[in-house]
Amino acid sequence: MPPTARTPRGRWIDAGLDALSRGGPEAVRVEALAAALGVTKGGFYGYFDGRAALLTEILDAWERRCTDDVLARVESEGGDPAEKLRRAGRLTFADDLHRIDIAVREWARQDPEVAARLRRVDNVRMEFLRTTFQSFIDDPDEVEARCTLAFALAIGRHFIAADHPGRTQREAVSLAGDFLLRPLS
Repeated sequence: MPPTARTPRGRWIDAGLDALSRGGPEAVRVEALAAALGVTKGGFYGYFDGRAALLTEILDAWERRCTDDVLARVESEGGDPAEKLRRAGRLTFADDLHRIDIAVREWARQDPEVAARLRRVDNVRMEFLRTTFQSFIDDPDEVEARCTLAFALAIGRHFIAADHPGRTQREAVSLAGDFLLRPLS
């Protein structure tokens, strides 16, 4: 009988990211992940020294996916500055990554190390926004204002419960994005 294939390391990390997005770091438990993957927890310890090591790798994966991977794709697909900003927003705050982002933000409220990592990720995101807005806006105050508003819209849009008479929330957010991306008159 051939040996049973080992559950790949990436599947453990993906399962951990999913658990984090659904229930925060408390939901990232070896036994629960093994059950979700349909395997025993023994394979976990072949990859990780424990739960803390998995949590670190989960944060590494989140950081890589929402910064390096997004920015590489934005640059490789090209386009004008407004299109690059739209694409970065769509990729960064797509439902799958956004759920993880929200969980990391909540986790950062209780854990200074996670807060430091979140700050690093947000600084990378803001630097991309600044650089891109500076390509068509000269006023540094306007650049910073647009960056801050665009970032706040991207993060906070899922928390808005208000109605938008005559529009869907998606249409209202799109209008706000279009407004922020307007070149100076």
